[in-house]
Formats: sequence, C-alpha cells, structure tokens
Amino acid sequence: MRAVLTWRDKVEQCIYDLAFKPDGTQLILAAGNRLLVYDTSDGTLLQPLKGHKDTVYCVAYAKDGKRFASGSADKSIIIWTSKLEGILKYTHNDSIQCVSYNPITHQLASCSSSDFGLWSPEQKSVSKHKSSSKITCCSWTNDGQYLALGMSNGVISIRNKNGEEKVKIERPGGSFSPIWSICWNPSREEHNDILAVADWGQKLSFYQLSGKQIGKDRPLNFDPCCISYFTKGEYILVGGSDKQVSLFTKDGVRLGTVGEQNSWVWTCRVKPDSNYVVVGCQDGTISFYQLIFSTVHGLYKDRYAYRDSMTDVIVQHLITEQKVRIKCRELVKKIAIYKNRLAIQLPEKILIYELYSDDSVDMHYRVKEKIVKKFECNLLVVCTDHIILCQEKRLQCLSFSGVKEREWQMESLIRYIKVIGGPAGREGLLVGLKNGQILKIFVDNLFAIVLLKQATAVRCLDMSASRNKLAVVDENDTCLVYDIHTKELLFQEPNANSVAWNTQCEDMLCFSGGGYLNIKASTFPVHQQKLQGFVVGYNGSKIFCLHVFSMSAVEVPQSAPMYQYLDRKMFREAYQIACLGVTDADWRELAMEALEGLEFETAKKAFTRVQDLRYLELISSIEERKKRGETNNDLFLADVFSYQGKFHEAAKLYKRSGHENLALDMYTDLCMFEYAKDFLGSGDPKETKMLITKQADWARNINEPKAAVEMYISAGEHTKAIEISGSHGWVDVLIDIARKLDKAEREPLLMCARYFKKLDSPGYAAETYLKVGDLKSLVQLYVDTKRWDEAFALGEKHPEFKDDIYVPYAQWLAENDRFEEAQKAFHKAGRQGEAVRVLEQLTHNAVVESRFNDAAYYYWMLSMQCLDMAQDPAQKDVMLDKFHHFQHLAELYHGYQTIHRYTEEPFSFDLPETLFNISKFLLHSLTKATPLGISKVNTLFTLAKQSKALGAYKLARHAYDKLRGLQIPARIQKSIELGTLTIRSKPFHDSEELVPLCYRCSTNNPLLNNLGNVCINCRQPFIFSASSYEVLHLVEFYLEEGITDEEAVALIDLEAPRSKREGKWQEIASNNSQTLRLDEAMDAIGDDDPFTAKLSFEQGGSEFVPVVVNRSVLRSMSRRDVLIKRWPPPLQWQYFRSLLPDASITMCPSCFQMFHSEDYELLVLQHACCPYCRRRIDDTGP
Repeated sequence: MRAVLTWRDKVEQCIYDLAFKPDGTQLILAAGNRLLVYDTSDGTLLQPLKGHKDTVYCVAYAKDGKRFASGSADKSIIIWTSKLEGILKYTHNDSIQCVSYNPITHQLASCSSSDFGLWSPEQKSVSKHKSSSKITCCSWTNDGQYLALGMSNGVISIRNKNGEEKVKIERPGGSFSPIWSICWNPSREEHNDILAVADWGQKLSFYQLSGKQIGKDRPLNFDPCCISYFTKGEYILVGGSDKQVSLFTKDGVRLGTVGEQNSWVWTCRVKPDSNYVVVGCQDGTISFYQLIFSTVHGLYKDRYAYRDSMTDVIVQHLITEQKVRIKCRELVKKIAIYKNRLAIQLPEKILIYELYSDDSVDMHYRVKEKIVKKFECNLLVVCTDHIILCQEKRLQCLSFSGVKEREWQMESLIRYIKVIGGPAGREGLLVGLKNGQILKIFVDNLFAIVLLKQATAVRCLDMSASRNKLAVVDENDTCLVYDIHTKELLFQEPNANSVAWNTQCEDMLCFSGGGYLNIKASTFPVHQQKLQGFVVGYNGSKIFCLHVFSMSAVEVPQSAPMYQYLDRKMFREAYQIACLGVTDADWRELAMEALEGLEFETAKKAFTRVQDLRYLELISSIEERKKRGETNNDLFLADVFSYQGKFHEAAKLYKRSGHENLALDMYTDLCMFEYAKDFLGSGDPKETKMLITKQADWARNINEPKAAVEMYISAGEHTKAIEISGSHGWVDVLIDIARKLDKAEREPLLMCARYFKKLDSPGYAAETYLKVGDLKSLVQLYVDTKRWDEAFALGEKHPEFKDDIYVPYAQWLAENDRFEEAQKAFHKAGRQGEAVRVLEQLTHNAVVESRFNDAAYYYWMLSMQCLDMAQDPAQKDVMLDKFHHFQHLAELYHGYQTIHRYTEEPFSFDLPETLFNISKFLLHSLTKATPLGISKVNTLFTLAKQSKALGAYKLARHAYDKLRGLQIPARIQKSIELGTLTIRSKPFHDSEELVPLCYRCSTNNPLLNNLGNVCINCRQPFIFSASSYEVLHLVEFYLEEGITDEEAVALIDLEAPRSKREGKWQEIASNNSQTLRLDEAMDAIGDDDPFTAKLSFEQGGSEFVPVVVNRSVLRSMSRRDVLIKRWPPPLQWQYFRSLLPDASITMCPSCFQMFHSEDYELLVLQHACCPYCRRRIDDTGP
C-alpha cells in the first residue's frame, strides 16, 4: 500500500473537522469560525461560508445529500442546504463538540459540553437531554436505531432515537482516558454492529452494540484525535498526536502510514466509495491522498495465492474454483507458491506452509516452518526446501530454518525470477536481468548459467515444457522466442506484456498485450482474440489471466492452431492440439479431413471423441478389408465420399475401381432414380424392374402414397398396396382391390377386412369375410360393431356360433345396465352360472336399495332358474332346495314391500286389513332367520298399529311387547311408547271377525299362531292371496298312488254332473288365468260330495295328513272347482279344490300365485302384467 498526494492546501486556522458530500464531489471543512467548501477533484476552494461567531468544531453531512450541519464554540448549530444556504439555527447552553446525522431518518444529533439534542427535519424542533460529562464525539448505527456518545470521563453511552440510555460502557482509565473519537463500522456484511473507540489512554478498542468488548485493547502509542472507516468498513483511518494518519484493518491491525504531517492530525476522512483520503491538521494543512493497494500474489500451475484485506491470504484452485483463506493478522508483504509449499512474508517473519496431502485438489494448508526475522526483498520465491530472496542485484538462498546457504550477485537489477522445477533441493530458477541477460540458476549450485544475452531489458520469461525453447518479453513489449540450445531467435511478435508456454503442448504459447490474447502454434501466424489483463499461465485449453486484482481461468478453444496444422495435412499434430480443447465441430472437421487423407488412426480417435458410430463402423470395415488384403485406395475413398454425401465423386471412383454395382446400389438407396438410370443406361431388365420397385418404395416414403399404390398393384404387390390404402383410410381403393382379388388369396383379403373394420366400414368387411368364407370372423365383426340383429340371424343359420353371439350380447347388456335382459341372454346362451350370478347381484342391489318388489321378482326368477337347472340329475337335490328357498324369499319380499312403503312413506294407499294380513303373514314366516333388508321393527310396528285399529288388542299388545326388546329408530320411538301405553286401556282379546278359518277342518285359528301359517288343528298350510294376503278358501289335495297327472286331469274333465249344480257355474279359461265364477245363486254343496266327506273323515291329529283322492273322487269333481299348479319336472303338479265356488279365485299361469279375481283384474289393469312375476298380458306362453 502506498499513498500518492493528489492536492494540498493550507489555511491559517486549525482544521478541527471535515465532511464529504455523499456523492464525493464536495468537501466541507471547519476552519476557524468559517466553513470552507472545496471541489474534491482538484482542491479548488468553491466558497467560504460565514455564519458562526466563534470557532467551528464540527461538521456533518446528511446521507441523502440534501443538507449539512455545523457546530461552533458560539453554542449554535447551523443547518445548511446542499446549495450552501443556511436555513435553520438553534443553540445549546455550551459550546458544540460534535454533530452527526442519522443515516436513515436524517435526525441530527448535536452534542455540547453539558447536553445533547436531537433535531428532526419533520418536527422542526429539538429535544435536549442532559449529560453527566462533556460529550466529545458521537456516531449513529447503520440502521439509525442507536446513537453512541463518547465522553471525557471515559464512558460510552448508547442511546435510542428518543435519547434514552440503553447501554453504558465504562472504560478502565476513566477520566484519565477520555474518549476522543468513536465510529460504527458501516459494513452491511457484519452480523453485529461494531463500534471502534479511540481514547487518550492511547488505546484502540472495539465493542458490540450490547456493550461487550471484542478482543483486547490495541495500543496506539499516541493520542488519537479522529477515527473513521472506509465506506465498506474494511479499513480504519486513525490520526492524532503522532502527526500522521495510520491505516488499520477493521480488526485493528496496523498496515501502514497514509501521510506524515507537520502538526497534529485533528481530522481525517475517506471519500465515499473510493480510496481517496483527506487529512486536516492543527497548522491548517489540508492534504488529499490516493491510496494504491498493490497486488501481492503468487502462481504455480493451477494454484493462485493472493492477498486479501491486507492481512489475509486466499489460495484459489483455478480449475475447481475452490478457495481457502489463511488469516495472518499482520500485513502480508510477499507471497510465493510452489507445488505443495506456500511462503508468506509478514513484517517481522516468514511463514512456510505445506499441504496436508499430495492430493492435487487438496486445499488444506498447515504451518511447516517459521523464520522469525525481518527481511527486505523485492521478490520472494519458495522451493521444496528453500526460500529465495531477491533484493536489487542480489539473490539469497535460505533454508526453512532461516540459515543462508548461498548467495548470487548479478551484474544488473533482477527484473524477473521463476521456479522452473527440478528435484527437491535442486530446483532450477529462471532469472531475467535489466541488462537483457537471462540466466538459469540451480539452488544447490553457486554458479549461474547464462542462457542468452539480448540487447533489451527483460520483463517476463517462460520456458517450454521440454526446456528447448525460451520466450522473453522485453521492455519494448516484444515477445521473442529462442532455441535454448542454438541461441537462435526463432521468431518475434510485437505488442506483448506477458507470455506463457502451454504446459501440455511443446509448440504452443500465448502472450497478451494491447487488450488482445495471442495464441501461436509452431511457426504459424498468430491467432488473436480480445482479452483484458495479463497472461500468467497456459495449461491445455485454459489460459490463466490476471485482470486488476482477480485471477480467472479462461477456456480458449484451440481451433485456430488446429486448422493451421490441418491445412498442411499434419493430422497427428492437429490431433494433439485438438486434445487441448476444441469444439465438437472442430473435432468433426479434424475427423473428416483425416478420413479423406486416409489417416484412419487419427480419424478413428476423432470420431470416437464426437461419438459418431456411423463413421467408426466405416473405418472399422475399411481396416478389416485392408487386413484381408484389399489395397484399392480409390474404393476406400469412394466409401468415404458416399458417407460424406459426395455421391457423384463416389460414383466416379466406384466406376474407376470397377465396382459399378456399388454406385447403382448407392443411387437406389438414396432414391436418386434418374441418376441411377443415367448411370445404368440400357442395362438388364431385371435391374430396371428393381429400380421401379424401389421407386415405388421411394414414392411411398416421400408421401406420394397414391402413386405408390398404383405402382404396387401393377407390380402385384397387393399386400403393400392394401397397407398404404388402409393406413390412409382409402376405403374405395380397398374395396376395389378386395373385389379384384381371387378368393383363394386369403391373406390380402383378410387384411382388407381388418382395415374395413378399423375404418368403420362393416358392410365391406362383411362382404369380404363372406367372400373368404370366414364365418367366425363375420360373427365377431357383428359382435364388435353391435349389429345384434344380423348376428342373431347368422346364429339361427349356424347354431355353432350361439355362444359367440349371446355371451358378448349379455355382457354388452350388463355393461349398459340392462341386467334383466343380460340375465336372459346368458340363460339363452346356456351360461346358467353367469345368469344366476347376474340375478343374485341384481337381487342384492335391489334389497340394499330397498326395492323389495324388484327383489321379490328377482328371487322368483332365481328360483325358476334353479328349477330349470334341477333337471340335471347331478344338481337336482341342491337346486330344488334353492328353488324352495328362493320361492320363500320372493313371497317374503313381495309382502314386505307394502310394509316398507307404509312405514317409510308419508301416505299409504293400502287397506288396514291388507296391512294387518301382510304383517301377520310375515310375523308367522319370520320364525327363524330374518332376510337382509326386512325389518322386524317395521313389521311389528305395522302389526301393532293395524291390530289396534281393527280391534285385535291382544295381538297388538303382543306386538308392542316384542318391540320393547328391539332397537327402535328415533323417528317412531315416541309413537311406539304412546301405543304401548294406550293399548293397556283396551280389552285383552281379539275381534272374532279377524280370526282366520281353516277351510279344511273349519277350525277358527288364533291370530297369534305358534305353528306359523298352518292350521293348529289339521296342520293344513294356509293358502294366501298374493295381493291382500287373506286366507283363500282352497284345500290342496294329492293323487292316490298310481294316478298320473294326465289321468287326473282327464278324470276331472269328465265332470260327472250333479243335478243341483247344472247350469250354475261358468268357467272362464284364458292363457292368463283359470277362473271359476258362480253365475246364479246355488245351494251349498251337499253332504254327498265325496271330497267333502274325505275332509271330514281325515281331519284332526298332531301330524299333518294330506288329502289324498282316488279316481272316483276325481271323477266327481268339476273342472271349474279345481286349480292346478302345473310345475315343470322334476316337480309334481299341485291340485287345489275351491270350497266356496261363489268366491272367484284367479291363478297366474306363470308364477302360480293365487288372487281374488277382482283384485287380480285391478292389478293387471294397473301394471299391464302380473304383479308378482311381471308376466305381460300379451305374452302367449307361461
């Protein structure tokens, strides 16, 4: 670091304080009772400002540059504008010692001997606060939150913006060490606010905002009068009684002197954002200096060490960009680096560092040796075991212990020195002198070797990697290259300030100068590109450049020198240059040039670098052919030209080498058919046909498919024609081809059909399949296109495809939520398992969704499916059990639908008697497990309500009692509780009108029957109406053994007449029902009726005894009195005799459910079908 005086002025009065305008253009000085305004660029006095009546002690500029303030011994503060006009004045009770502007709020702090004031521009008022001691200095923190006050009693008081004391720092010296100057570090990078304090105890100290001291006191050995930071806070200026300004680091390490004066320095400041320093003295001298920080650095290959913040050394790896900082805490004077060694010269010692390991990227250094001695030297060099000190003409070699081993005295001043390597302890040094002499010195040899002598002074030197060539830059900016052995000047280039040989290539060097980088290979012309700075190293494709204070690695493609070698067909040398670093395009160009020059080894390496497998295969094939004995270079070169796209040159070479066929193949492969024809002339017809075929392929490839199709058809390539037409959707072309093809050409026709199907032309596809006779594919086509009617028609003609049609049809119906139709389709296809599974799922869904009518219908269908499957002897017993189970469930769900509707819906259209009968029927049927979805609570609740309404109080009470043991929903809880209470007020018996009568034994059965839905006397099962659930006047009878169903029907149909019954009955028979209707009044059946007599004879007993009739009884029956359930096998028919012929009963011929005729007719009119099995009225079969 050195200080250069820029300008100086002198006034008659002492300069107590000064301040820069924030933009650095003006300088305000406090001189006597005036303010002096200077232009900082040349020291011109712009204007003196008068306003104070006594000596001005302090001045401060606001950070926004709009105003500044001055404080005087006349106890007043004057605020001035940037236009040098006074705008405000206020006073204190004592002389003003210091002023400072808040950097954020621009609040002004003014301090006197007894108090301090805070003036705000917005409020135009001053708030004053008393002080216990004289305030000598003040400073605001960066964020403007706190103000530090330095006092003559050695105390530092830190206040907030309102003047309240937050921290008090008491210095050990007290009033014997008055605080004379303080300043906060302005750096934004510091984590904490740091306060620098200078006192007249001759100490420099640092504190945190909390009052905690940082480190120890630094002795100054003089009384400090001023302290100030550089703009970024990296350095500190201190001036005082030693009549000079000293430069310190931010940590308090002294670096040097800025300028020596003739009297005390009362004030010093740094110009904002610059390295300029102004000094004001006791004798009125004003000095303006520029500080120049020289670069202290060292370089060895890819490691660069340089000084940072004057006291630190940073070692940078130029390739990996890693950095390591070494803190020396003293001024770093010189740096040298070599291999794993690093030498740092400090004012009183030299430190030798070494790397922890031999790893090329290791960046961890440790101290190896310390030479505690002060040295004066111009240059410092380190070797493996020595350090070399250069002073003027003398070189000294010292061991790491500080012992001088040898010394060399030169004829002239040493201008350049560099370690050029060698064994440990025997390294060589390259030395350049001012007289033009260049020497080589070995550290273990006293004698210097003169390499050469030139006329001009040496500025820079470098030796090539093989030690054969020497590059010199002289004082005339000329780069001269010599052959070391012959001393011959090989060439010289102008405009050079530094030079470096490439460490990886003997014949390449670079030099910089005039803002350009120059790269020279061998004796070829120089290649230039723009570059600022000095070249200090050249390694491969990286050039290390020092610009101002920073070192950077510049990646430089070696393209220019490579092309210079290529122009001279020097392929191997060009390859060596390319290895240093060129672009992919350069590699490709090298590969192509080498290939055309038949330098296959170089070409192979270059193509490998660009990963071009195509050319590598070509080179490999040529090498194989050469091994087999081929020596025709024309043929090899023709292959190379064809690969490069030079087809005509390749064809000429093929023809010259006698391989016309290869040229023809090349042209046809490239679809250059005209060139091929020209080349072929009038040749072989087969060759011509081959050309036409390839031309068709080419037409297809260049997106001329119609032309290609015509060519393929004419050539008989129907498959290719169909493929192109199909891919382009040309249905008309496809059908023309299909119709022209013979039916024996099965494959092309099937391909046509596939394309028709894909192109949504099922008609053409069907025509094609019929032509081929592929009925299976035709069926699949109908199924895929959902043309079910045509599929069914084909299935009728060809039953073997029944499964192929109906199974997909059923699946399609199921996918479209048409499950009932799907079930029927599965059934029709003979897939009983799928049909049953669909029905079971439908039934489960209906129950879960509370669609109990649908559930009943599906269970009935399931039962009929099981009955159909029971015809298989292997499944008969299982299926019959399922049939009866499903029939039972169908009856339960059919009845429960009415209960559910009554309990869940707000309005009910069912008669109380119907609800009563259904709930009683369900109660008697649900003696064991309750099916899914059926609620016992709803059933008992309905039974209780309807029993109470109809007078069956005993049954109602029973129902309410049962409900008490069940979990009741909240919605009917109150209703049940009320009913339970009110039923107790009713008689404990049931109405006789509701008591069911057994029509076999004429026994009145109780409403609550423990046996279920059978007579308690004769055990005859009751037969219920499927609508009102009343007990029907029917008795089931069985045939005597030996009587077949056909014989029984024939006997009943004889209708042996009785006089009392002639003309009384009218039978209405239809496909839908069998109805017995009494047209006129008639007498009751007399005692002479054989069937009635049989009932009387067989009634009673604990076991159920069925009514069995013989032929004579059958003969006596009338067809109109008998209803027959004609079940399909393996079930037997069931026979029922009506005992009240005047009450008409109708039986559905499909589900065999019994109804009162009037009810059935009404329900059929409402639903247009049977309410139980949903058989439509217009269906002709059962």
